[in-house]
Amino acid sequence: MADEADMDGSPPIRPTARVVLLDPDNRLLLMRGRLPSEPDGPSFWFTVGGGLEPGESLFEGAAREVREETGLMDVALGPVIWRDEIVLPDPDGRPQLLRQEYILARTGGGELSRAGWRQLEQDFVDDLRWWTLAELRQTGERLYPEGLAELMADVLAGRIATPPLVIARTPPAGG
Repeated sequence: MADEADMDGSPPIRPTARVVLLDPDNRLLLMRGRLPSEPDGPSFWFTVGGGLEPGESLFEGAAREVREETGLMDVALGPVIWRDEIVLPDPDGRPQLLRQEYILARTGGGELSRAGWRQLEQDFVDDLRWWTLAELRQTGERLYPEGLAELMADVLAGRIATPPLVIARTPPAGG
């Protein structure tokens, strides 16, 4: 859950775990959805993950999000590989600062399940699928974070920055 807005009027911070989830074939799992503040807006693809619950660590939140959003139980979480911050509206349209950390993870694969999806995900997420690096490079669809294909090429080649790479973001759908 997001913290209260600072006294200076800056948006509340929402610590967020994003998971760069790879299967045995090095395919990346992405979700396609829209911003809750723009239910009729354009869709885009993004990594599994979401906001941390109160008292939850980054890795606890990442593991929970993977279970809820995919049904996969055999996920091995690795290091934080990227970080970013972006201001996006919450479901009520109020701005919030998402402070996102991207964790590299592996799974043996298996059938994906939407059984753990919350109402918000059911309403605004349209698809869940595995992507090869070639597909990421060739698609004309919007991917987030921006430059995802190039970022993944480095990860798959074993080029992981220490400390984690800070990536630039612009809001999905230009909003």
